[in-house]
Amino acid sequence: MLKIMPNRLLSQIAPLALLASLLGGCASQPAMHAGWLVPEPLAASTRTELAIARLSEILYRAELSEEQSAQLYYDRGVMYDSVGLRSLARLDFIRALRLKPDMADAYNFVGIHNTVNGDFNSAFEAFDSALELAPEHEFAYLNRGIALYYAGKTELALTDFKRFLALKPNDAYRVIWLYLAQSDVSTEQARTELKQNLAKLDKAEWSTNIVRFLAGEMAEQTLLDSVLQDLSNSQLLAERLCEVYFYLAKWHESQNRQEQALTYYKQVLATNVFEFVEHRYARLEIARLRGDTMPASEYDEP
Repeated sequence: MLKIMPNRLLSQIAPLALLASLLGGCASQPAMHAGWLVPEPLAASTRTELAIARLSEILYRAELSEEQSAQLYYDRGVMYDSVGLRSLARLDFIRALRLKPDMADAYNFVGIHNTVNGDFNSAFEAFDSALELAPEHEFAYLNRGIALYYAGKTELALTDFKRFLALKPNDAYRVIWLYLAQSDVSTEQARTELKQNLAKLDKAEWSTNIVRFLAGEMAEQTLLDSVLQDLSNSQLLAERLCEVYFYLAKWHESQNRQEQALTYYKQVLATNVFEFVEHRYARLEIARLRGDTMPASEYDEP
């Protein structure tokens, strides 16, 4: 899981109580909890919707400096992005940059949206701008690496992924993205480094299970069953499903099982966890598997 905005809290206590009761006695009967592995789309947070409305009111009615307006456009853009309204989000990021051209975070988001739409050259320019303004912006390295990865520039992507991992070697998701890129160059070398990096991870962290699966130390069904361990809320369930189905899809694709990969990518989209890297790029993965062309969208203001 790699995201920018914090978790939204959901209050679905009754379903969780039912889940707990099911899990209490189904360790030897996986079919009893199979239904919980089917994503239920998350609803948009009421708090986020109200915050968007409030920011819009301030932007249109208050007398603000250009810097204040830029910050509010950026904040509203992040909120739009978190609920999947990415066209509106990009418009706000562009507005923010027009008012404050040195906003590295806004360039980072613009780069992400360009990547999602297959406009890789514009994505590279945006991430380069973000890193020129803020060389310590670690997520710009991740996102530029992902753009390079999808553009087929794997060797360049590896440089960014390695730098991103070096900043936090005990992060399973950083290990995974490096492995995905390395696998396109050398499967054997990728597997060797994956096992070396696995040794640095906390075995108590759920995300380590994904790395264990990719390293051949855990079966697919065992990984899926682990999604239901130590759940605290339905938000966490949706997030784990978003993650596990994306990386399972990538693995099945590597095994030339495209149909299963497509099914899992669709499961990722069904979670509505818009903030996660896995959700952002699942649709791009689907288009790539189908051989579709992803035209760059026009987002300029009317």
